[in-house]
This record gives sequence, structure tokens and C-alpha cells, in this order.
Amino acid sequence: MTEYLLAIENLKTYFYTREGVVPAVDGVNLTIKPGETLALVGEPGCG
Repeated sequence: MTEYLLAIENLKTYFYTREGVVPAVDGVNLTIKPGETLALVGEPGCG
């Protein structure tokens, strides 16, 4: 059995705008095991 510090399955995020729904993240899976390092990089000002 694998032990995870973090496990995300099928992550979905949407922005609701006047023009309609905009999918920002659609079906992302992510696991982090003990001793691993993860870095997320985005555009400046993306939050």
C-alpha cells in the first residue's frame, strides 16, 4: 500500500462569467509521497 501526503483525483475548477462557463482545470490527478517536492508555476498575478 502506498502512503501519500496528498492525493487529488479528478480535480475540476470552473469560472462562471457573463459569457458562460470557462473550465480552468478539468480532471487533474496529483499525488505527493513522503520525501517528494512539488512546485506549481503560474503566470504573474494568477493568484
